[in-house]
Formats: sequence, C-alpha cells, structure tokens
Amino acid sequence: MNELKKGYFLHESSYVDENVSIGTGSKIWHFSHIMNDCNIGENCSFGQNVVVGPSVKIGNNVKIQNNVSVYEGVTLEDDVFCGPSCVFTNVNNPRSAIIRKDEYRKTIVKKGASIGANATIVCGNNLGEYSFIAAGAVVNKDVPSFALVAGIPAKRIAWISKAGGRMNDDLVCPVDGTKYKYISSEEIEEIIK
Repeated sequence: MNELKKGYFLHESSYVDENVSIGTGSKIWHFSHIMNDCNIGENCSFGQNVVVGPSVKIGNNVKIQNNVSVYEGVTLEDDVFCGPSCVFTNVNNPRSAIIRKDEYRKTIVKKGASIGANATIVCGNNLGEYSFIAAGAVVNKDVPSFALVAGIPAKRIAWISKAGGRMNDDLVCPVDGTKYKYISSEEIEEIIK
C-alpha cells in the first residue's frame, strides 16, 4: 500500500531508514532506499531505484530520475535535476580489497544545476549554480556557474541561462531575454536590474 507519511509520499516498495528528515510534498517512487541520517527538502521527486545516503543533504524541489545513487559526501542544493542513471562517485581510486571510507571526497551540486542522463560526476568536483552537464559527460574538475559542459572529459562548450537557454556571445537568454555579463574569461553572472 502506498503511504502518505508526515506530508510526503512513499511507495510501498521503497524504504526509509531511521533518523531521516523528508520535507512536505516530496515523493519517493518504486524500489528506492533512503538511508539513515539523510535530510531531504520539500517537493522533491525520486524516481524508481534511487538510493540516497547515508548522511546526504538534499535541498528543496530536487528531481532525481530513475537509477541514481547519491552517495555519502554528495550535497544537492535546491532545484537540482539529476537525469536517469547519472553517476556520483565518492572515492577517487577505489579498490575492492581496500577500505577507503575515510577518503570520501565531497561533491556539491549548487542551486539549479542539471545533470544529464548517464553523466558521471567524479568526486571532489563541484557543479556551479545553474550549470548544465550534458548527457554522457564525465566531469573531472569543477564546473563554473552557468556553464554548459559536454564530452569526456567534460569541457565548457557554451554558457546557459537560469531558464536553460543556450546563449550566444551576446550572453542574452533566448528563452526569457535575461542578460548576463562576464566576470572573467571563465565566469559570468546575471545582470540584476
């Protein structure tokens, strides 16, 4: 039987461990597992076969598609989108015979960032606000805010707006007309009026 507990939806095939906080309006769908000591915000949606934790912090309005594991050391801020089967790592040089739990590297995915299907985020690399990681990309260094990155390894191929519009050299969003400006050759910001 599907459950509505404390203001969030939990599918009957999913599990939530102890000492977990889940915000109002969040939905956890089929075959998912939220491990202990996780903090999940409001209005999140987790697709089928999502594993979170332990000790992971997820902001509000985060969408995680099917077959994603968000490991310890990963933080997802508000409005993050994780496409199907995207991958987070937590150890840089794993070996089956060597325990490296004390070597987990932190990864922060900043507000509004989107990660495409089957992309890999190598641990210890942060994704800037509203950045966009193309499907299948492998991120092995920090990604600036508003950067659109693609490839293996991922490289910036364009700038992208908050609204998700790929911008030309004029840095004007084709979706809503918002203008951006260069801070440096590798950073831009929204022009606030």
